[in-house]
This record gives sequence, structure tokens and C-alpha cells, in this order.
Amino acid sequence: MISVKHLAKHFGDLIVLRDVNLEIMRGEVIAVIGPSGTGKSTLLRCLNLLETPTSGEIIVNGVNLLDKKTDVYHLRQRMGMVFQSFNLFSHLMVIENIMLGPVELLRMPRKAAFDEGMKLLNMVGLAEKAHAYPDELSGGQKQRVAIARTLAMKPEIVLFDEPTSALDPTMISEVLAVIRKLAMDGMTMMIVTHEMKFARGVSTRVLYMDEGIIYEEGTPQQIFGRPQKEKTRVFVHKIRTFTYEIRSRYFDLYDLNAGIEAFGHKQFLSEKHLLNIQLVLEELLVNKLIAKQGDAVNIDVIVGYSEENDMIDLTITYAGAPYNPFADEEAQEDVSMMILRKLLTRYDYLREKEKNMLRLSM
Repeated sequence: MISVKHLAKHFGDLIVLRDVNLEIMRGEVIAVIGPSGTGKSTLLRCLNLLETPTSGEIIVNGVNLLDKKTDVYHLRQRMGMVFQSFNLFSHLMVIENIMLGPVELLRMPRKAAFDEGMKLLNMVGLAEKAHAYPDELSGGQKQRVAIARTLAMKPEIVLFDEPTSALDPTMISEVLAVIRKLAMDGMTMMIVTHEMKFARGVSTRVLYMDEGIIYEEGTPQQIFGRPQKEKTRVFVHKIRTFTYEIRSRYFDLYDLNAGIEAFGHKQFLSEKHLLNIQLVLEELLVNKLIAKQGDAVNIDVIVGYSEENDMIDLTITYAGAPYNPFADEEAQEDVSMMILRKLLTRYDYLREKEKNMLRLSM
């Protein structure tokens, strides 16, 4: 349905999107998640040319949207967009807001546009507000009207740009319920959202965006249950992190411990938790990993705390030949390994791009 190839968008020297590649199939519900400022909204705006891409291709049903010969106006009608703000005309009644596009742009007879508008208002639960004005509605009601107005143009795909970000928490559920119904009805949708539970429950595919690219993508089960990349895992599990680089075998252990204490106090971790983190890192770094490093020591430590499950995760990445201390048969009975196995609930070893990685939980 839509194919995006090597899409880039620059604002002067600021690179917002770089080499984005994406296929959108009919009937898919794609949730786009990621930190603020990583290009999520810009990607949506490029898809319907509210922003002109710097380079790349957008192919819609075999037609290149960026070709100068393309009837952009016609193709854009196939893509509805729901914004953070509602953009309703305050001087028009709700039903008039919905009828405006079909009458003026699609040349639909007013009676047909009215009947269709009432059906859509009934679908979003607001038929009784047809003759009210936008200022008489709550934020959630305004957004539901905005969705009905978009659907009145009979789009093939609807793009949602953080549709609940301007709403009070009490109003979010009513808007998400409408989007869920559209998903059940088979509407093709792409939704930029910070509502992780919603993204997990309604989407068929999730894109995690970071650094101006699609950093990782997969099914909701893959992205939220088994993310492959560290940044994705940190984001979806609401993990707060402390990072520390070690570039010398004579590194300052006291400085590392002080950093862990400062981080732990911000997360309200107990003194016992802090001491256990420090003990695990000391045993691994000093007694195991430093000894395996060559002249150029290269070790990165990430301490993560998840608000979601109250878990502490440690990620240690280190250069050198493949080495997993937990599989070192000669070291299984030494004191360090006994301490580590007692304090840790999980210890996984990976080898990626000629680097070793330990993922530990406690």
C-alpha cells in the first residue's frame, strides 16, 4: 500500500529523519513509539507531505508521491490525519465541521454528507452533540469529532499524531476506545503514541524510533516482551539508567560506587539494593573482567531500574576475545562466582559485533 525508501528530512543543519525505510500493508495498525524529538511526528507529516522530505521516496499504491507529475492533492485525500490539537472550526456546529470536507472537496450532496456525518457521529458516540459547537465539548469529545471528520473523507489510511497528548487522563480512554473500534473494523492506521499499554494491545506492528531512524520493529509481543536492542528495552520498560565507562585497569572504583549511590537515591532504592549492586559490579569488574582485558581496557556499565516491575538490571559490555565468566569452568567454585550467583536472578551472555555483553538481573 505505502512504501517508504531511504526517507530523510533535514531542517537546516538539524537531521530529523535519516534513511527511514518502511512498508505499510493494507489493514495494518502500526504504533510508532520512542523518545520525544526522534522524528515520529515528522515521519507522519512527510507521509502526507505536510513536510517535504529532503530525499527518498514515498510510493502510494505504485505512485511516487514525490514525483512532480503526481497529483498530490488526490493522493493526500486517501490519507486522513488526526492531530494533537483538534483544529475544529469554532463557528461551525459539530455536524457542519464533519460535512465541510465531503461537500467542498468531494462534491457530495449536502443531504448525503449530513446522513454520513450522523452515522460517523453515532459511531464515535456523539450523535446527540451534532448541533453543538466545539466550545461546548470536552477535549475528548472534540478529538472524537476530529476523528469522525477525518473518516468522512473516506481515507484508505488514517495517521494519528499523538491523538491523546492534549487530553486530561480521564478523557484519554474514550478516544482510545474509538481507535480500537477502527482497528477491529480493519482500518489501516499509523499511530504515534506514548500510551504503551494501548500500543501493545491495539497494534499489529510496533516501530521504535530513535536517532532519526526506525531503530527496531516487530510485533507487539516482540517489542514489548523480547526487545533485541538495549535502547528499546530501556524505553518500553520505563527503565532509568546510570552509565559508566571504564578505560583503564586502574579505574576509580570509589567514583563508580559514588555514582551508583547518587543514582540509587534518586530512584529511592534501599541501601541493601545499592550495596548489592556495588558488590556485583566489584566482583565482576575487578575480579573477572579487568583481568581478561588487554592493554586497552574497554568496558561500559549500565545500571537500570525499571519502574514497571521494580527490577534492577545490569548491562556490561566489554571488548576482547569471547569470555563468559558464568561459563568459566575453572571459576565455578571460587568466592566471586558464589557471591554473584547468590545475588543475581538472571545472567545472560551475548556476543555481538566482536564485543561481549552480560545482561544481569537482581
